[in-house]
Amino acid sequence: MNDYQVSDFMVKTLITLLFPVSLCIIILAFGLSLLWFTKKQRFGKLAITIGFILLVLFSTYPFSYAILGYLERQYKTFRINDDFLKNVSGIKYVVILGGGLTSDPRLPITSQLNHSSLIRLIEGIRLYRKIPGAKLILSGGVGFDCVSDAEMMERLSISLGVEPQDIILESKSLNTYEEAKFIKNIVGDKRFILVTSAAHMPRAMALFKKSGMEPISAPTDHLVRKHQRFHPIMVFPKADRLKETETAFYEYIGLIKERLAGRI
Repeated sequence: MNDYQVSDFMVKTLITLLFPVSLCIIILAFGLSLLWFTKKQRFGKLAITIGFILLVLFSTYPFSYAILGYLERQYKTFRINDDFLKNVSGIKYVVILGGGLTSDPRLPITSQLNHSSLIRLIEGIRLYRKIPGAKLILSGGVGFDCVSDAEMMERLSISLGVEPQDIILESKSLNTYEEAKFIKNIVGDKRFILVTSAAHMPRAMALFKKSGMEPISAPTDHLVRKHQRFHPIMVFPKADRLKETETAFYEYIGLIKERLAGRI
């Protein structure tokens, strides 16, 4: 692991402490320590109460829908309709951003790619098949695994029938900022379709546009869905809602970090 990876790992570790579960556990642990080891019983009870309330809040549908939905609704779904070919005239690239993997030879390749990577790849291939002469640009370097996102997505793409000559790999990047930098060297000033998770799209579009490119957003992997009917069970805490809140936290923190760095 080089110095850059070590630094990136440390930053991500610190950011992880601000995620919903970590934050609630820290507050609850602080409250328990006050109750068990000090005489500050009132402060301990207050901390535990706050930690409990936050955990319930982060795990419920109204909160996750509001905080994550705001991100996911910023870019509309890229629809394939009668005007599709007209809208993509002159476009030759479909760029798919990697969403992580865990390489385990014991498992099928569809289980080794993270859920986000898998959904992004499926959507990208779907669009690629609709555009005559298009090329797939698969992006994502080696993080804390021995295989890059791009390489693993290439393997699955070929097994799904994509011609190897239609695939371009960008396997050096370690984050979205680097993906934008390296992909610019491939696409130049040409317009292209950018496929990534809906929650990640605002940050990705901001970074790619800042790099002087003209991406056309094609968000996928939506986690927030509008229910057609309300049912009381929807307000009960669920692990899925907690995951949605964590995804939103990750993206908001990412946007703040990139803005502070002057990249967007």
